[in-house]
Amino acid sequence: MSTLAHVFEAEGLATIALGSQRKQIENTAPPRGLWCDFPLGRPLGKPGDPAFQHSVLAHAFSLLEADGPVFEEFAEAIFDDGTDVVACTLPPRFDPDAHPAVDEAVGLRPAYDRAIEKFGNRTGAGRVVAAADIPGAVEAFTRVADGTPWKEAGIPGIPARVCQDIRGYYETAALGLSDHAPTAWAGTRWFHEQTQAGRTILAARSSMQAAGVKQPIWFYMAPGDL
Repeated sequence: MSTLAHVFEAEGLATIALGSQRKQIENTAPPRGLWCDFPLGRPLGKPGDPAFQHSVLAHAFSLLEADGPVFEEFAEAIFDDGTDVVACTLPPRFDPDAHPAVDEAVGLRPAYDRAIEKFGNRTGAGRVVAAADIPGAVEAFTRVADGTPWKEAGIPGIPARVCQDIRGYYETAALGLSDHAPTAWAGTRWFHEQTQAGRTILAARSSMQAAGVKQPIWFYMAPGDL
């Protein structure tokens, strides 16, 4: 991001970089940087709070008045202490012959569609795997978890990127099931701790690790602390 900012500035385009990790934005030194001590995934702070978000943007745009390189800190911090949980009920089983994780993914489609209609596809599926193909992608990881080599399991792309789409599909569906916007990592914790698909991906990752697959292939399938 900061490298692109320097490129754009060299062509006469003013830029502003917002960052949630202080050392990262300090070390990369964009021409105009604003550090916002917010949870990752919340670049403008509080979901559903336009006044707060506009205050962040106002501070960011004020950096354009600086003559030279500038780094500032937004006045208010927001902390994600890991205690927030997503309160939503997963759909009941529909197809008893399907793997529970696959059946779950199919059952979440109406909630996913509701959330897309309401919020737009900001973090959902579609970068590698379309929403309609998520159940098939989940099924591929069930095979890996059961011991099938990952290259033979039918994973429709690079495992980490496919997992990101699956997680995005689930977290978006959670917005369609929940009555509030969760904090940055609440949806991720819900996915890996409470859903069949999330547990399947963790099992597949462990299986790949045990089989001696190179670390970059399996490590980024889930956050490193899981």
